[in-house]
Amino acid sequence: MRKQWIPGFSILILLALLSLLDMPSTEAATADPNLDGGDTAWMLAATGLVLLMTPGLSFFYGGMVSKKSVISTMLQSFICMGIITLVWVVCGFSLAFGDSIGGFIGDPTTFAFFKGVGAATQSELAPTIPFVLFALFQMKFAIITPALITGSFAERVRFSSFLLFIILFSIIIYSPLAHMTWHPEGFLRKWGVLDFAGGTVVHMSAGFAAIAAAIILGRRKNHGTAVHQPANVPYVLLGTGLLWFGWFGFNAGSALGANGDAALAFATTTVASAAAMLAWVFYDALMGRKISGLGASIGAVVGLVAITPAAGFVTIGQSVFIGVAGAIVSNIVVYYKNKTGIDDTLDVFPCHGVGGIVGMILTGVFAKDVGLIYGDPSTFLKHMAAIFLVGGFTFGLSYLLFKVTNAIIPMRVTEQAEDLGLDISQHNESIVVEDIAAEIEGTMQKAS
Repeated sequence: MRKQWIPGFSILILLALLSLLDMPSTEAATADPNLDGGDTAWMLAATGLVLLMTPGLSFFYGGMVSKKSVISTMLQSFICMGIITLVWVVCGFSLAFGDSIGGFIGDPTTFAFFKGVGAATQSELAPTIPFVLFALFQMKFAIITPALITGSFAERVRFSSFLLFIILFSIIIYSPLAHMTWHPEGFLRKWGVLDFAGGTVVHMSAGFAAIAAAIILGRRKNHGTAVHQPANVPYVLLGTGLLWFGWFGFNAGSALGANGDAALAFATTTVASAAAMLAWVFYDALMGRKISGLGASIGAVVGLVAITPAAGFVTIGQSVFIGVAGAIVSNIVVYYKNKTGIDDTLDVFPCHGVGGIVGMILTGVFAKDVGLIYGDPSTFLKHMAAIFLVGGFTFGLSYLLFKVTNAIIPMRVTEQAEDLGLDISQHNESIVVEDIAAEIEGTMQKAS
């Protein structure tokens, strides 16, 4: 068991030694006339807000799973803050925002180990804030994206193989997609695709990767045989509150300054999420289902997802429509997904994938001056094409990466480990301490 961790530990030690090569500059520091104190203060706050979303996500997901896999599910989000941070510093930021190679990916040597990423501004990417602050802000997006995927394979994934997958996903899928969408020379950006804060880069990529994961790992043993009982709905409500709060940094921070675009994105984010929460629970009631805390939470998050690509491009009134449309469409997709054999445990694709798709479509419809309703069909048509391109790119490569990861370290836990629950089998921890001995004894008896 210990041997499987030797490569990871060895790589960490090697990275620690290589980082010593980054010697501090002896040049005297000079004041940067382009640095704006207000923009810098807001972006420091926004960066912290986006990081808070990942612990928020861990509560959101952790409360939804069974009581035997709460800790493992939460840890899968938390560990991204460690793994992806180092990947981003070593090469991820360079791949996303380094010198463009054909508009599809950045040169991995441009900012390797954050070389040249300092306190000065950078004319193209960070004209009024320290370049290192821009890099850290973008790092938080890179952290939460693979964490979103974890909801699709909750309760059955091996932790060590999960770590390998998120490294590969970050390097091979997330960073190139961020480059194509947000780098000034990126293919999708130059083409005219609008994505204010991550409808394609974050939510669609996570959603399509989630479908690939559900197909590769297969269904849980008890999927469809018993009514699932969430471990802790108050955790879900808490997670929703943290996500909503952090999302202000996610969307309004994507204006990269304390300006009117940030204020507009702040407002549309608030309103779309409120509208989506109400649309979800009222639609549930119309369908004969109980209004629930779980439904209200999911609806609010879907609204946040749907408004993300449009946040700085649409009016507050239009954000109401986007929130309502996103919630109703995602709710319908959840219903029909449950009738299939696909076990996307926490509905990552119906909520994040479909929510991101709805947001991108409606951005093409409503975007100020260039949307379909303003008589310009080009942006809308480009968005429709981008949805197919990003969906195919993400699903195809994710499917391949899951296959590769599974060949190196089997991704699915054993039946005995799944019966025992991932908290105990993977981490030897449990939220219900008195149940540990009984769970172990019962599982051992089944195995014998």
